[in-house]
Amino acid sequence: MPSFKRTDRLSESIQRKLSELIMYEVKDPRLPKFVTISGVEVSPDLSHAKVYFTVFNEDTVKVAEVLNATAGFLRSALARTMTSRTVPQLHFYYDPSLEYGNRLSSVINKLNVPDDEPNEPEQD
Repeated sequence: MPSFKRTDRLSESIQRKLSELIMYEVKDPRLPKFVTISGVEVSPDLSHAKVYFTVFNEDTVKVAEVLNATAGFLRSALARTMTSRTVPQLHFYYDPSLEYGNRLSSVINKLNVPDDEPNEPEQD
């Protein structure tokens, strides 16, 4: 049976609850409708949490500013819903891995030409 560290359990719990809170509780019009929390890293002393997010076709710097501005509200909302004694300070960062993966996938797709397509001779 795998053993999970306390920080891992807390990270997963924060990720799940933050996703719900951002979707249903944050009423800031500057925040896009679809913000995905892709990961949370809690420090070993449980005092800080790096929260990674992704958005589609949005200014990631502005979204990070809005999320960091609402961090206090989100932290207090988390404290009301969690059983943990302490709730870490939240720091939001854009997660470029999804965008990077899409770019990499498109490059691979351009390079891979299916074998079943006939090679047409070039016409002059």
